[in-house]
Amino acid sequence: MNGAVATTNQRQLSNNQPKFSVFMNQEQIKGIVSLAVGKNAQRFTASIISAVSTSPALEKCTQRSILSGALLGESLGLSPSPQLGQYYLVPFDKRDRQGNVIETNAQFVLGAKGYKQLAMRSGQYLDIDVLEIKEGEYKGRDKLTGKQMFEFIENDDERDALPTVGYMAYFELLNGFRKQVYWTKAKMIKHADTYSPAFHADKYDDYVNGKIPKNELYKYSSFWYKNFDEMAFKTLLRHLISQWGVMSIEMQDAFVRDNAVIKEGGVPEYVEYDEAAFAEPAQAAETGAPAAEQPTPEEQGEFDFFGDTDGAEG
Repeated sequence: MNGAVATTNQRQLSNNQPKFSVFMNQEQIKGIVSLAVGKNAQRFTASIISAVSTSPALEKCTQRSILSGALLGESLGLSPSPQLGQYYLVPFDKRDRQGNVIETNAQFVLGAKGYKQLAMRSGQYLDIDVLEIKEGEYKGRDKLTGKQMFEFIENDDERDALPTVGYMAYFELLNGFRKQVYWTKAKMIKHADTYSPAFHADKYDDYVNGKIPKNELYKYSSFWYKNFDEMAFKTLLRHLISQWGVMSIEMQDAFVRDNAVIKEGGVPEYVEYDEAAFAEPAQAAETGAPAAEQPTPEEQGEFDFFGDTDGAEG
């Protein structure tokens, strides 16, 4: 089955359901939202309708998967606004063995800012952050402690003009415990290449330098291509917190459901990111790109959307 037919199927799926605003205003759905959100139901409904209306890719998703993901975000006290970057609802195509699209669901993806929000809200962290390290700022390791040392460039304009060579995440707890982790950009690229089937290290430079033909760009819709720094921030924070941080019950819940399609009852169904879910219809039709086959659970393993598996360091 080629990409054009797959896209047609996706359109048919989305055309068979009412507009999301109509769905959210059904009495049954209003009852579910009211029970889950309480007095904030009207605000929640308006915010999620707004988020979906600004993202055509979400409109083809099953509406219950959008609602379930948004309710999880609401229960965590996070905003659905893509501009805030606390969490994202990402379309994921579920396919059969022949590559035909069965349905498109919204995958709940916690952002770097969401992790920071949950950490600070736990009341255990004095400070937590993640940032890119520019050329010349990494000064090696302390000979006595083995800890990485940095000397940051103070002029912001000068700093922004320099290439990014790595990423550093750190936190300090209220009890005085501190921890920092530094990964080179090369290590992060290798990590993404290892754990994200949608990302290929040997194509990254071509994408960044605009060498990918326009009619093939739909193949490079992975967030690792589109916003590498954001993916790196989230991956390193997730790694840092899970290995050395204090995790509240709320954060543990978010950690478990991160990168999953939230089913009824709040049950997470783990999926891999599928770049075909973001393929532009015209591009797919022009290239006749074949639909990607859905891997088996054994082939997929413990895949994490942002390239970090439990305990994995790349």
